[in-house]
Amino acid sequence: MKQERLSVDVAIVGAGPAGLSAARAAAKSGATVAIVDDNPRAGGQIWRQAATAAPTSAAAERLAILRQPNVTHLAATRIVAETQPGTLLLEDDERGLLLDYRTLILCCGARELLLPFPGWTLPGVTGAGGLQALIKYGLDVRGQRTVIAGSGPLLLASAATARQAGARVSHVLEQAAWGDVAGFGAGLWRWPSKLAQAAKLVTAVYRPDAHVVEAFGDKRLERVRIRHGDREFDVDCDRLACGFGLVPNTVLPSHLGCRIENGAVAVDAHQRTSRDGHFAAGECTGVGGSELAMVEGEIAGYAATGQTAPLAALVARRAHWQAFADSVRERFAIREPIRRLARPDTLLCRCEDVRFDTVAREPGWTAAKLQSRCGMGACQGRVCGAAAQALFGWTPPVPRTPLVPARVGTLMLDGAASCDGA
Repeated sequence: MKQERLSVDVAIVGAGPAGLSAARAAAKSGATVAIVDDNPRAGGQIWRQAATAAPTSAAAERLAILRQPNVTHLAATRIVAETQPGTLLLEDDERGLLLDYRTLILCCGARELLLPFPGWTLPGVTGAGGLQALIKYGLDVRGQRTVIAGSGPLLLASAATARQAGARVSHVLEQAAWGDVAGFGAGLWRWPSKLAQAAKLVTAVYRPDAHVVEAFGDKRLERVRIRHGDREFDVDCDRLACGFGLVPNTVLPSHLGCRIENGAVAVDAHQRTSRDGHFAAGECTGVGGSELAMVEGEIAGYAATGQTAPLAALVARRAHWQAFADSVRERFAIREPIRRLARPDTLLCRCEDVRFDTVAREPGWTAAKLQSRCGMGACQGRVCGAAAQALFGWTPPVPRTPLVPARVGTLMLDGAASCDGA
């Protein structure tokens, strides 16, 4: 296995809208920039296209930064640990790599919140964002009877992606009440681009105050039970995409000692974290959409490289998009009936087959892991940990080294063999 070392002025974690915008701003100073991303293609979930698809104009403008001579893109690369202040241990399929930096910008994004309900582990059931990603990577859904359910604007985007790929989308179920959805729509005039986007995505099968109660099937999904208002009914389907919004990815920022508040990385007016020389931008600082992520990335990139002139205008623009994010969070908050969908025998941790009632009686996440192996499977708690945090209010422990499974050869780099266990 090859062993290398790379030194840059600015390291950026994440090649989504925030990370690419941060790189674009930082590179204008002439600084050397490295962008680390665990996906093979840049763009994040929102801009990740099928291999044959042309990127949107906004994406193309920012993806162009990857061709600049002072920018290095480390694709399909995982962050294993911080070996010492200013050095990250990385690994890809062929090598271990030590990345030295003067300044770090964390654009770690978010992951989908999946909440347990009877039948949610059946083949054919995915997250709403998960279905989008699968389609972009080539999943054939042509002719499949599809139900989209959960909460938030992502549902309409997921439904549109599925329809464009040939799926027969029969229901889009939003758990938020009619009043909240109507109030959100009435306020969209403040963000004309979002209003235009909503007008394109809206569908006649969209239903607020509705959610999936249970999924049924023998070897895979066959039908779902829907509750709409006070009425329940069954719908035959081949695929269910069910997600309840997004939660910030804070594993690496927490590992680096950045302060976490309300489940997100805490930052100041210029996106600085509580750790000196470390900035954060985008969904890891609070879920708010691509427009907010891009402006936060720009602020972080300029501030990290001492380019202060553009900051005042960008801070004002950030406030505009932060107001949109606040509206989404308020109007699409998870309601109590959703939190009560799981039965005692419903699996919470699907990797280790741990039942809901086994975890629910524990006082916290660490105790749940010790008593049940919850969160110790393939996803390492990324699904069940977020669900437990949302359902029980547990605070996750600070992640330990190594952050991801890694080869022994990688862990031997620069004394990293002193890892203290997972």
